[in-house]
Amino acid sequence: MVGKTVHMSHTTRPAHYLRQWREHAAIPLTQVKERAAALFDDRVVAEGEEVDLGKIGLSHSTLSRIETFKVPYNQALLEILAEVYGTDVPSLIMRNPADPDGLWSIYDQIPAANRPTALRVLSGFKTGTDG
Repeated sequence: MVGKTVHMSHTTRPAHYLRQWREHAAIPLTQVKERAAALFDDRVVAEGEEVDLGKIGLSHSTLSRIETFKVPYNQALLEILAEVYGTDVPSLIMRNPADPDGLWSIYDQIPAANRPTALRVLSGFKTGTDG
């Protein structure tokens, strides 16, 4: 696009798969905060630190707006949601668990004992060898 300037909208939000991960974990939007609170109750007592889940964005109304890209997420929220949904932070942003043909979805279905072999085979495709 020579000579053209591309302008990004001020309403553009970073991509994520938060809704898909919540649905994959079978957690209703209204229960996310309660599940997070249950996970963090013991941790807060042990560390002597207060965590206000509402300020992080874990009210169901704020989470709904985040899932629909109306407001941005923050790192603290991603870390909590990853634990609640049983995944990691990068997966929340890069990986759609609802895509059955996605590489990670296939990888998750491979028994743990067979994963090193699967990775060697895939590496062979990258280098042009058979592992």
